[in-house]
Amino acid sequence: MGVPDEMTAVRIREHGGPEVLEVARVPVPVPDAGEVLVEVRAVALNNTDLWTREGSYGAPGNPDALSGWRGPIDFPRIQGADVAGVVVSVGPGGDSGKIGRRVVVDPAIYDGEGPDAHPIGLMGSERDGGYAEYVTALSSQVHEVTDSPLSDAQLCALPTAYGTALGMIERGEVTGDDTVLVTGASGGVGLALVQLAHARGARVLAVSSGSKVESVRRAGAHEVIDRAKDVVTQVRAASREGIDVVLDVVAGDLLGAGLPLLREGGRWVVAGALGGHDVAFDVRRLYLHNARIIGSSMHTPTHFTMLMDLARKGGVRPVIAETYSLAQAARAQEELGRRRHVGKLVMYPLADRGRVRSEGHAR
Repeated sequence: MGVPDEMTAVRIREHGGPEVLEVARVPVPVPDAGEVLVEVRAVALNNTDLWTREGSYGAPGNPDALSGWRGPIDFPRIQGADVAGVVVSVGPGGDSGKIGRRVVVDPAIYDGEGPDAHPIGLMGSERDGGYAEYVTALSSQVHEVTDSPLSDAQLCALPTAYGTALGMIERGEVTGDDTVLVTGASGGVGLALVQLAHARGARVLAVSSGSKVESVRRAGAHEVIDRAKDVVTQVRAASREGIDVVLDVVAGDLLGAGLPLLREGGRWVVAGALGGHDVAFDVRRLYLHNARIIGSSMHTPTHFTMLMDLARKGGVRPVIAETYSLAQAARAQEELGRRRHVGKLVMYPLADRGRVRSEGHAR
């Protein structure tokens, strides 16, 4: 079966609430030289989808400016950073041997070609993404996972959440000898941090609460800190010698209050601001104890290659909370914003065609 001329996609024409998501029939993109066309089998939702839609990233000197991940959005924009699928065509001069291969797309747009390049853009924000039946991607950023034991839903859960988590762990220099504190542990990145840090052999303390606690324990947390109570007091009691690395997607007041929790030479890695971006802390707790605060935005090409090696071996298994069809994108984003789930929300763009097998829910 050939590639059709048109496809169903979900896009935004402006910043706003879920109501700005529109289901549309649009032309199937044509891959340029150096690109491939991927049939999207599954696409995961992320907080980046909500914040890009809302324009919540701000701008230097104007934190309230409407902005995408790294600047103004070119509308209309098809959302969706996290894609697992199958290569169905290649651009001029491309390797036709890639056709038919099961792949995961690295969604980052990098500032260079080296293994340690920094992400400066994101698929679904700075270029069209995977809320669609087809998407183009650079051939160099399509990673084959044909023999992976993971489902399409599990594979698409990896790029942003687990890529961000692995970037934090690598930049924080986490080892098997470390005691690690993970904030926001029931979210997509938080749960990935728990799983990956546990797999590395670290002792993991995770901040969560309520009905999500047992899911966080099952992911690998050695102790769960109740975020509804005094987090700093609980962490001190659980790790009297201090914390080696904090892996933080929350920031806010905890960063200032929690800096004294770090051991000498400790690292506080920040990759989110769910608790607020305006942070104050006692700078003496930083320099007197040789501590480091490290900003971490997603992954490098090296980190993503490491992640795909894990995917091929089934070395990490993402938790899938719920699945949706593409036509349910607004509902799925609303559920993501409620933060009642544990794990990842995933859409099947081909579901309405009846071509995607059920791959289960939370597992």
